[in-house]
Amino acid sequence: MKKIAVVNDISGFGRCSLTAALPVISSFGLQCCPLVTGVYSNQTGYDSYKNVDLTDSLHSFIDEWKKLGAHFDAIITGFVTSAKQGEIIANFIDDFRDGALVVVDPVMADDGEVYDGFDKERINSVISLAKKADIITPNLHELCIIAGREFSENLTDIDICDMSKSSGVDTVITTGIKRDDKVLTAVYHGDEFETVAQQKLGGSFSGTGDILASYVTAAIVSSDNVFTAVKKACSFIEQAIRLTLAENGETPYRAEGVYFEKLLGFNLE
Repeated sequence: MKKIAVVNDISGFGRCSLTAALPVISSFGLQCCPLVTGVYSNQTGYDSYKNVDLTDSLHSFIDEWKKLGAHFDAIITGFVTSAKQGEIIANFIDDFRDGALVVVDPVMADDGEVYDGFDKERINSVISLAKKADIITPNLHELCIIAGREFSENLTDIDICDMSKSSGVDTVITTGIKRDDKVLTAVYHGDEFETVAQQKLGGSFSGTGDILASYVTAAIVSSDNVFTAVKKACSFIEQAIRLTLAENGETPYRAEGVYFEKLLGFNLE
């Protein structure tokens, strides 16, 4: 069975990070191997939360994986709690990337605002991780940071393509591009550039980036090309948003994420 290592935190409530990655990857008939960077009572989008940072335990966990002779078909990395943790994750990629597809979700900002706690050192650690990747899945603001450009919601497809090229990463999947009543996902791969448009539905939801990174990685490991994988992932997320709105009306609590569970098992169609 093919294996995907996911380096991320896990939350008791809020469909994001490993709570999203584990079921999505498993639904493809692949083994998800979590390297847990932190444990949260509920994800940080709620009004309050408690957490245990596992940065200082990561070396011993990784050493045990080395003893097991672990090998992965892909590695996904997500939220990084500190520059120190970013360095450990970077070394993990170096140690385990032999033959593995490396996918980095460079979580650090959105809609013109850098997330709380992301100082220059922590941002640079995320950028360094992105430079190691075969695929990155930034939102538009995060792509601007990686490319050294000022964020604007009015960037054109040419701007996004140029920033993707300048990132130095082979494949860039940029999410959350807002155009009138549509939300676009842009895919740059092998000097080709395409966009996938979806209807804007009910605002933003936590965890959709984690679902996309997990779905796309699992689909590629299962032999889809990147453009097909992104189209399938976007369709899956749109269906999940529609289901969430149908069951909760027009004002669901965004921190809970989207109701994707009932759709699992249909994602290979």
